[in-house]
Amino acid sequence: MPRHLNGTVTSDKADKTIVITVRARRTHPLYKKQYTVNTKFMAHDEKNQAKIGDKVVIVETRPLSARKRFKLDRIIERAGARFEETDAVADIPAEEPAPAAPPKAKAEPKPPKAEEPKQ
Repeated sequence: MPRHLNGTVTSDKADKTIVITVRARRTHPLYKKQYTVNTKFMAHDEKNQAKIGDKVVIVETRPLSARKRFKLDRIIERAGARFEETDAVADIPAEEPAPAAPPKAKAEPKPPKAEEPKQ
């Protein structure tokens, strides 16, 4: 009977491969303190359906590569909408040219000051 694991997709950068993080709460046998254990598994995603943040179920299968031993069974919940910027300049409106300013009237040159006679 193959294992079924629930987890969250943490990476989908590789082609047809996703990385799933499975979180488990454990209790320390001596101190009785609870702690979280995170384990990462690589799984085969044939159609590249899963995206980062999706909650998925993976199922154990034969070895598919050196590190892949699971395949995507189903997507339980899709992640919320996330921002992906494809073109940085697409959202910036083009600047309009500034209107030409009317020519300023030239000020008349001031007459030279009369020098005071020296004594």
